[in-house]
Amino acid sequence: MRWPALMSAVTRRVGSVIDHSALILSETERFADVLAAADPSAPVPTCPEWKVADLLWHLTEVHAFWAGILASGALSDADCEAVEENQPPRPTDLDATLALLDSATVELVAQLDKRLDEQPAWSWFAADQTVGFTRRMQVHEATMHRVDAEGAAGVEITPIDPEVAADGVLHAIDVMFAWWGTLPGFEFVPAESVVALTLSDGAPGGGSRTVLVRPGRWRGVGESGTSYDEPGILRLTDLAPDAGFAGTADEVDRWLWGRGPEPEADGDPAALEAVRAVVAKGVQ
Repeated sequence: MRWPALMSAVTRRVGSVIDHSALILSETERFADVLAAADPSAPVPTCPEWKVADLLWHLTEVHAFWAGILASGALSDADCEAVEENQPPRPTDLDATLALLDSATVELVAQLDKRLDEQPAWSWFAADQTVGFTRRMQVHEATMHRVDAEGAAGVEITPIDPEVAADGVLHAIDVMFAWWGTLPGFEFVPAESVVALTLSDGAPGGGSRTVLVRPGRWRGVGESGTSYDEPGILRLTDLAPDAGFAGTADEVDRWLWGRGPEPEADGDPAALEAVRAVVAKGVQ
């Protein structure tokens, strides 16, 4: 265990509420342990542009960056740039990077634990500039990169806890696929269809949970003058579905984040293809 003092102060859950700090620590510990025994030059199947050493550095700099955002009280893009300019350089060997990951993770969790979700903090997601966004995002960042690490090392993929995976499904839909809607002048043009994502164990206590989405297109003109017409989905609260994907929360979560095969699918082919197009574009 890399952080015994911190881990002794937190449990993986408080009742049925996700303990974000404990998860960031445990997922990062697994990530580090797996990569410490892997070939640094081995490819990462789920991130084809990276080798193992690149994956290790990525999560290290992510944790260092967000610890810096919180510690500095950054609220603006200018504040963010100042944090970026003060980030540590990339170490030249694996052991040094692992040591830096350890210290960056401890600092990130310490900064998160000092703050309430509703406190303001800069984030890349314009619709949510709070500490709570960073807390939630970093759980899924660490979790998905742990999956990347296990895949790169050729070891069995550890299933994601159902409640965490169910939250990952919602985060993928509401944030990772919906950021187009935070851009000025962009609009969502909905299709007629509704698609159900059924998580066989995604409800609190382990029951089934269904998440409804409407496929469509994000359309608008960027600051550079480039026109965009991109596939998208938005979450719904009701309406009868025309098609659906079904699996465990872990299976649906990893599929949406580009870390697993497509779960079972059934229903209107056009509706299914519209959702597949969103997943194929990948998370941003």
